[in-house]
Amino acid sequence: MPQRIDRTGMRFGRLIVRRLVEVNKYHQAKWECICDCGNVTIVHYSNLHTGTSKSCGCLKSELNIKRNTKHGLSGRYDKDRRIYVIWIHMRSRCLNESDIDYAHYGGRGIKICEEWSDYAVFYKWAKEKGYNQELTIERIDNDGNYEPTNCRWATRKEQARNRRSNPQFTFNGKTKTIPDWAEEMNISYSALRTRLHDGWSIEKALTTPIKNNRNEVI
Repeated sequence: MPQRIDRTGMRFGRLIVRRLVEVNKYHQAKWECICDCGNVTIVHYSNLHTGTSKSCGCLKSELNIKRNTKHGLSGRYDKDRRIYVIWIHMRSRCLNESDIDYAHYGGRGIKICEEWSDYAVFYKWAKEKGYNQELTIERIDNDGNYEPTNCRWATRKEQARNRRSNPQFTFNGKTKTIPDWAEEMNISYSALRTRLHDGWSIEKALTTPIKNNRNEVI
């Protein structure tokens, strides 16, 4: 049997091959590919070779949206392509089991409301709720779904503070994340995080003066 060609790194449409996943009993190869939109998908080489598979599915969705768009949305879509990419990634995280982030979203029950299956509806909401190029979509309740009442546009700093993995600490009757406490107490975030990681109490970590290498309080 001739040696199989390594397809790693090859491009087919929007797909770039990352690794060989398996070869079935008929010697047909399946390759893991990453799409230009960021999604990961598994594709038979025959579909790559013949051009049957050119993307993770986003290309078909994009063409359908352009074909079905009304009232001038198509032109605005070209201008605000980032909104469309955000919509595609949101859907992939919740619906595509091959997506690298699926376990943290669809895998734990996070859903997308039915009305947002229509890109035009999502686009209208995004523009009305203050979308701009510097913001990302954030769920207010991290255990809640993607829906108008639970989503907003936030800076990356604001979104980082709302992560499930971001622990909260209570001091003087107030509960805040490490970044929030660092900002309120005018303490370096890295220093505060290190102190807490080393087992300091939140009170000691927040009230002990920080010194530089010359033992001067800063």
